Amino acid sequence: HNHTKAIILNTPNNPTGKVFTRAELELIRDLCVEFNVLAITDEIYEHILYDNAKHISIASLDGMRDRTVTINGLSKTYSVTGWRVGWTAAAPNITSAIRKVHDFLTVGAPAPLQEAGAAALGMPSEYYQKLAEGYRARRDRLIPALLKAGFKCFPPRGAYYVMTDIKAFGFADDVAFTRYLVREIGVAAVPGSSFYNDPRDGAQQVRFAFCKRDETLDEAARRLGKLRLKR
Repeated sequence: HNHTKAIILNTPNNPTGKVFTRAELELIRDLCVEFNVLAITDEIYEHILYDNAKHISIASLDGMRDRTVTINGLSKTYSVTGWRVGWTAAAPNITSAIRKVHDFLTVGAPAPLQEAGAAALGMPSEYYQKLAEGYRARRDRLIPALLKAGFKCFPPRGAYYVMTDIKAFGFADDVAFTRYLVREIGVAAVPGSSFYNDPRDGAQQVRFAFCKRDETLDEAARRLGKLRLKR
């Protein structure tokens, strides 16, 4: 028996940078329709795309308008992560329940920040093109440094993170490696195991973020050059 009531879909994805294709989303759509499942989507990185990747909201596919809860916000596209202003779009019967819960949990985001967000949504298309190009340049600045240092990289097609494989360094797991990175190398990364249902699946992976100034990325590259591969 199928007991699944909802799935969560994050595209573009954190931490992998995966951008789901139309064919992949149509397959997910078919399963949602077949089993009467709700799709809850996190599309916060929708404008941060590379290599001609296209963001497609699954709610736009036939049969998904009334069975999708689309979640988005200002944090990533407008670089205001501390504001915590976002929104959901869903069928009226779903948003009615969401509003009731939201009212008891947070009441609402600060009104001035909502006003600023409404203004930001009117930005011209050139803004989004420049945003994506800026992050693409930073991605292409960091990945060569990671490769040179000995990491295996999984280049992202969206968002601003790079997942890497750390087997070449010979550490027991990702937590031990990231502690070493901070204490001895002076670079912070996120243990890959924190993103997995079974931490063992990510025990030889770490995630780097490249939403930084060029000089910060260059300094990180210099410090990572001190890493040594296992013999």
